[in-house]
Amino acid sequence: MTMYKSRLSDSPVTNTTCCSQDVRSHSPPSRVTQHYTQLVGMFMERTRGTRFQQDARGMATSSDSLVAFGQRHVTAGIGRLTEGVMSKGEGSYLTFEDGRRILDFSAGIGVTNLGHKPTIYYHIEDTVIPRLAKLLPINAQASFMANIAFHLPYLRLIEKLLPVMPHPSLDSFYFWNSGSEAIEATLKMARYALGGKYTSVSFTYVTLGSYHGRTYGAMAVTKSKTVYSEGFFPLMPGVFSAPFPYWHQLGLPANTSEEELVRLSLYQLELVLKQQSAPRDTAAILLEPVLGEGGYVFAPPIFLQGVQRICDEHGILLIIDEVQSGFGRTGKFFNVEYSGIRPDIMTMAKGLANGFPLSAVVSRKELTDQLKPGSMGGTYAGNAVSCAAAVAVAEAFEEEKILDNVNARSQELLASLNDLRNDSTVRSAIVDVRGTGLMIGVEFASPSYPRGDPALNPSVPKGLATRVARRCMEKGLLILTTSVYEVIRFIPPLNISQTDLGKGCEIFASAVREVVREG
Repeated sequence: MTMYKSRLSDSPVTNTTCCSQDVRSHSPPSRVTQHYTQLVGMFMERTRGTRFQQDARGMATSSDSLVAFGQRHVTAGIGRLTEGVMSKGEGSYLTFEDGRRILDFSAGIGVTNLGHKPTIYYHIEDTVIPRLAKLLPINAQASFMANIAFHLPYLRLIEKLLPVMPHPSLDSFYFWNSGSEAIEATLKMARYALGGKYTSVSFTYVTLGSYHGRTYGAMAVTKSKTVYSEGFFPLMPGVFSAPFPYWHQLGLPANTSEEELVRLSLYQLELVLKQQSAPRDTAAILLEPVLGEGGYVFAPPIFLQGVQRICDEHGILLIIDEVQSGFGRTGKFFNVEYSGIRPDIMTMAKGLANGFPLSAVVSRKELTDQLKPGSMGGTYAGNAVSCAAAVAVAEAFEEEKILDNVNARSQELLASLNDLRNDSTVRSAIVDVRGTGLMIGVEFASPSYPRGDPALNPSVPKGLATRVARRCMEKGLLILTTSVYEVIRFIPPLNISQTDLGKGCEIFASAVREVVREG
């Protein structure tokens, strides 16, 4: 285990720990922890294997009957890629109850950046949880609720994050559970910090663009697909939209220059501020530097710099959503590092704790000092185990040279996809290969796009992205579609090996060729 010198104490602190004693000297776990462990063990024993009788509540434990049970009792509003039951994740692979072992290029939708059950989990299991259990009486929440007192993993995490912030002015942190909650917090902060200014501009265009979440406020500023808000109107008022520099949204050819896309997008933003929401009423401009659910479209640095200029001119806060693009996903800790802009508020989640529920909002202290105590908070916000996991993630990035691997694998992935794009048998079907790091999108043409869309092509098969993703699944590769357009996104673990990346690329290329040939 790595030892590092913490600024928060005079003695070295063991990796991811929350107190200074050696792990071997901790006292036995509390009765609550022992009981929980027994329950988990009993559950795992009961569900091991493929054929067991149903229990008294009617829940059977074979793979087929577990799926049927889930279909009966899990809310229909939760979508799934496949009707299966995952039983184990390890490295870049997922195992299902029916025996399938799948190479995972989804990483939990950009969450398990270090893969499934990475070495940090063993640190947490062997070191952190026993020490937390030592301090737990009956109520774990009361011991580690950030609204009651500071706790050490929370402070250690801030210590780890400060040096990697994209700008030194970002020095005031608040931890919550999910990306949507982080967005809700930013909306509250922006309106309050600027004296009750009413509106917020979500930098999107009609039904295309950024995704910020599915809670009430986050849903209102999400413009990637109507499915997230359909049937839930009226939404939170005071949200206006402008186009992202994406050729689809502007109705321009795919080869339109970056400069022209940026010029038109910034012009449209200026019009919003003149026609729909005056600068004096506008609290913030909120945007993703990389559209996630909007199609894996990267904002050019000159675009972000232009938005920063407009915000500075009018006294509008700039909120950057790095929930999916942050923590090494695009080859730097945060995507905004490519543009050098200074966000007023930034959100993080997903890869922050590699699967443990944790999100973060970071801002300038002079802004957050205006908030009244009690205006932010939550029962499980910044819980100790998730914070300890995030500390371990930050250390793993440095020790395992994760960013070096991201940039090496990125070159290989882009080379493979561009080779496929140049293949004469599929060339007409592939419109674009785009991205940085291990956040890569492949866009296909479609015969179903609206008349006048630049990617409309009557000669290519319908529904290419969905069909290719399904074929990949059949061949042993889990990969996701994104946006209302025909886009497949590549988000493998950031520490994926060269061998596994190559295997996934081969499966994808084979699937594309087969689906295009079938028509």
